[in-house]
Amino acid sequence: MIDTNSKIFVAGHRGLAGSAIVRELQRKGYTNIILRTRQELDLLNQEQVANFFQEEKPHYVVLAAAKVGGIQANNDFPADFIFENLSLQVNVINEAHKAGVQNLLFLGSNCIYPKYCPQPIKEEYLLTGALEPTNEPYAIAKIAGVKMCDSYRRQYGRNYFSVMPINLYGPNDHYDLANNHVLPALIKKAHDAKINNHPTYEVWGTGTPMREFMYIDDLANACVFLMESDVSEPLINIGSGSDITIRELATIVAEVIGFEGQIVFDPSKPDGTPRKLLDASKLESMGWKPRISLEEGIMKTYVSTPFYKQS
Repeated sequence: MIDTNSKIFVAGHRGLAGSAIVRELQRKGYTNIILRTRQELDLLNQEQVANFFQEEKPHYVVLAAAKVGGIQANNDFPADFIFENLSLQVNVINEAHKAGVQNLLFLGSNCIYPKYCPQPIKEEYLLTGALEPTNEPYAIAKIAGVKMCDSYRRQYGRNYFSVMPINLYGPNDHYDLANNHVLPALIKKAHDAKINNHPTYEVWGTGTPMREFMYIDDLANACVFLMESDVSEPLINIGSGSDITIRELATIVAEVIGFEGQIVFDPSKPDGTPRKLLDASKLESMGWKPRISLEEGIMKTYVSTPFYKQS
């Protein structure tokens, strides 16, 4: 357990997950949250990170900082994804340990699991098969973060553990069509088609892959719930327990946004992993479940976008 006066450093507080975790901590009355922009603290710079931890010595660290992107970005910049994620993870986790930080939550990604994995995906399926090639460098970096936390847990008795969320969406997401994930991409495409009176909007792939989604406030609530709990597991899935096809998702997005045209699929584009449904039974057994439906979450997300007022 942690008290509301505990000094908590949230790395990556401007991102989708980090900003939501800060909001949730504030909602629950935590008053000593440490935040640094990249200009104030470059997590890729080991000396800066070391100095920060020696000076601040936080009680808890939430490592939500990461270089993220969709299929195209991962294909175009694999070296950047593996280098930047490995570097910041090594710096934060090791320097936190050296400064005596006992508690750390590391935010991973469901892409760490094998491409062809039994469904739903249990935590123990990690490293049981080949990864999805389109984001393998990013996944390997995240796996290294998971194993690093577990290693410090085993060797030094640190309370460092990792959470694996499903596909996340919500306020502060990115809408650059060259680099974003599937749901913000669909929201932006459907919005643009509606505003410009286009008869169609295009979706990458065949529409057959299945994905599981969670509104970012639910993810933040789960993370703070785990921070406040006595976590004995090194790796915990955070999921909703249900998934839908990309085709179904594209239809829901169109309905929420009010696009009445046709949805066109481009099978020449990559589909990615066929299915990603996480087994979240460990978290559920602790007493946590998500609260926000997909339709409600998409609407909350859409009205938070910088382009919503155009509609």
